[in-house]
Amino acid sequence: MKILVCTTILALTLPATTLAQEMKSMDSMDMTGMEQQAGKGNTVHKAVGVVKKVDAKAGKVTLAHDPVKTMNWPAMTMAFAVQDKTMLNNLREGQKVEFEFDQRGKESVITSVK
Repeated sequence: MKILVCTTILALTLPATTLAQEMKSMDSMDMTGMEQQAGKGNTVHKAVGVVKKVDAKAGKVTLAHDPVKTMNWPAMTMAFAVQDKTMLNNLREGQKVEFEFDQRGKESVITSVK
């Protein structure tokens, strides 16, 4: 409702080309913010785990990790995607790692590993 009122007021007070430019500018700003959130996730989560399996072809690593308080997760074993597949080159089964990840939709994506 507010958008309709604002659009109507703008339409009555601004020339058509200016209104179109303002609307286009607003649309691109909103989409940029949404794309950034979708690409980066909202929160970086930190955890410690042990590598159980490395699947370089799929770009995933299976970790038995400690509880993740920021996700309200108990300790469990699960597969994570990796942001950069070259991270997998340094991971070996049985290795203990500290890692950071973010949630991208239903997928948990590791952004760094130590």
